Amino acid sequence: MVADPNRVIDALNRQFFIDFPLDAAREIESLNVSAVAAASARQPAKVLAPVWQRLLPDRAASLLQEMPDSLADRLLEELPPPRAVRILGCMSADERSERMARLDPLMREDLELMMSFPPNTAGRLMDVSITTYRQKMTADQALKQLRKEKMKTARSLFLVDGEHRLTGKVALQTLALALPNVTLGELEEPISIALRPVDPLEEVTAAFETYRVLDIPVVDLDGVFLGAVTHDTIAKTVHQQASIDMQTMVGASKNERALSSPFFTVRMRMPWLQINLLTAFLAAAVVGIFESTIAQVTALAVLLPVVAGQSGNAGAQALAVTMRGLALREITVRQWFRVMRKEVFAGFMNGVAIALTCGLGVYFWSGSLPLVGVISVSMVLAMIAAGFAGAVIPIALTRLGQDPATSSSILLTTVTDVAGFFSFLGIATIFMRFL
Repeated sequence: MVADPNRVIDALNRQFFIDFPLDAAREIESLNVSAVAAASARQPAKVLAPVWQRLLPDRAASLLQEMPDSLADRLLEELPPPRAVRILGCMSADERSERMARLDPLMREDLELMMSFPPNTAGRLMDVSITTYRQKMTADQALKQLRKEKMKTARSLFLVDGEHRLTGKVALQTLALALPNVTLGELEEPISIALRPVDPLEEVTAAFETYRVLDIPVVDLDGVFLGAVTHDTIAKTVHQQASIDMQTMVGASKNERALSSPFFTVRMRMPWLQINLLTAFLAAAVVGIFESTIAQVTALAVLLPVVAGQSGNAGAQALAVTMRGLALREITVRQWFRVMRKEVFAGFMNGVAIALTCGLGVYFWSGSLPLVGVISVSMVLAMIAAGFAGAVIPIALTRLGQDPATSSSILLTTVTDVAGFFSFLGIATIFMRFL
């Protein structure tokens, strides 16, 4: 029996993709797009994903456009969201919109969120379609690539490693004067300044003024290249921002500023203050349920703020870390369970440690072992609840399209107060006869 040559080739390619994804990516980048797309179309998306994750974004985008839509869509969903965003950024706006419309709704939301950086930040100002290059590419190959792209690049060629981390740059002038066989790695210059996607316009402008460069790369926390801000873009943005500032000075802005009208400020803040009042009554109602318990053991009233205060601080820590992760695009709403699990475990461990210290202090103060047991157990439960709330509340608000910075702290305070009061007074009520 003679084996089908195509099936043998496909099997060898599949094993090569699985065992050596980086080598496969380097090889694919040197081959004809149509031939690679035809061969790749016979492989499952899960096999292709590790290779596509290491391909230069422009080549990955070109290959996706040559592949069947069903496989291309599945492949995009298999990729990590930051990598999918980078590849989609190399497509035209119409092509990008068409492909995203076919993706899973949750995946599409994640990608849209990662593409929608706050206004006037480096992430919003950067050009994500800028091509990156390998250090081993020769000057002749790079110039041919530039001619093919019709100079669609910044004033520098940005070089990346196998994981797309930025390693350096080559100035166009240096490239034009180099011998054909010289590699870009030999021409590479260090990066003097790199931006984070959430850096505000003021910092971006200051970077251009300080370093006197024509383009600045934007990288994530791992140093992965996301795009670049050009001098032309920042000049236009600064001019537009100056016009907006002039409108703000005469009260034309719809967003609150330091000198906004008091009535506007009240209108923006009052709804959440009213909600905060309602949540405060909710916490007070929990205490009211255990009024008789507090009347019998007055020490509970003294210790009640201790439990609530510690859980509030723990919740604020979890909230700050989670909100920072959302703001820096380190996490998405789909990773809520992983974040919640981490914060709950941290809450448990911190709760145990704090309970030991607190229990020792309560024993020296009261000499009551039952009271030590009550506050220790309630402290652990309250800290777990605080970690859970601090992680879940901002993610849930983001998922609902609300601004977590405006309302998270109010909701967190309610949860930590209610959890702290209920756990402490509830356990005390159960073991009242021992107190």
